[in-house]
Amino acid sequence: MPDSRVIALLTNPTAGKGRSLQVRDAVVPRLRARGLAVKLIQGRDADDALDLARASVDEGVDALVVVGGDGLVNIGLQAVSLTDTPLGIVPSGTGNDVGRYLGLTRKDPMAAVDRIVAGRTRTLDLARSGGRYFATVLAAGFDAVVNERANRMTWPKGQMRYNLATLSELRTFEPLPYTLDLDGQTRRLDAMLVAVGNGPSFGGGLRIAEGAILDDGLLDVIVIKPMSKIRLVRTYPQLFKGTHTTLPQYERHRVRTVTVAGPGIVAYADGERFGPLPLTIECVPNALKVLA
Repeated sequence: MPDSRVIALLTNPTAGKGRSLQVRDAVVPRLRARGLAVKLIQGRDADDALDLARASVDEGVDALVVVGGDGLVNIGLQAVSLTDTPLGIVPSGTGNDVGRYLGLTRKDPMAAVDRIVAGRTRTLDLARSGGRYFATVLAAGFDAVVNERANRMTWPKGQMRYNLATLSELRTFEPLPYTLDLDGQTRRLDAMLVAVGNGPSFGGGLRIAEGAILDDGLLDVIVIKPMSKIRLVRTYPQLFKGTHTTLPQYERHRVRTVTVAGPGIVAYADGERFGPLPLTIECVPNALKVLA
C-alpha cells in the first residue's frame, strides 16, 4: 500500500556552506521513491522561513522536515512546538547538535531519510524564554561573548573565525557577576560562564551540559566559576569529552525554571542570538515530537 503522507521540506541554502542544497537534492528523490509527497519550502530569510513552516503546519502536513543546521532546526521548533506535527531532521549545517542527540550525522543523510520514512516519533522537552523555544543550550557567559564578537567579524569564515574571536576575548575577559534564580532560590556569584541546557551539547559537540536528559522535565544550569585564562584555554578541549564536570570550578543545578541576570551579556541558544540578559528560561515538558 503506497505511503500517502505529505511532508514539508524546509532548506537553508546557506547552511554548511551551501551543502544543504546538495543534500536536499539527494534526499528528495529518495523520499518520493518511498511514496512520500514532498512540498519544498525555502525562505528568503529566517522570518520568511518561519512563516512558511508555520503555514505548512497549519495546512496539516504530516511532518515538517528541515535540511540544515541547528539554526534551521530552531526555526522548525517554533513552528511545530506543542502541536502533533513531528519534526524531522536531515543534518547538513555546521553545528548539528540536535541531529547528534538523535543519532544522526551529516555524513549519512540517507539514515535521516530512513527515519522519516519509518515515521516513528519520540517526544522531547524544550526550553522556552519569552515565548521562543530552544532545544540545545543557552550560552550566557564567555562563550556568548565570543559568539557576539564572531558575528561582528566578516573574516575569516567557519570555525577559524570563532578561534580568533576566542583569542581576542581572552585578552580582556574577566569573570562576571551573576544573579541566578533557581526555582525560587536566589544565588549571587562570579563566573566565567553560565549555561542552561535542555540537551547536553551545543556549538558542534561542546558537551557543556553533560548529563542533561531530553525528556526529564528539567533544565541543567551549568556554572563555571572563576579560573585563570590559561586554565580556561586548557579546559576547552575537555568540553568536547564532557570531562570538565570533575573541575572544582564546575557547578550543576537541575531546575524547572531559571532566571539568569548579568551585565553586558547577549545570550545565544541553538546558535541563534536570543537577546540580552536577564532572561527567564523554563522547561516545557513533552513540547516536541521528533521523527526518531
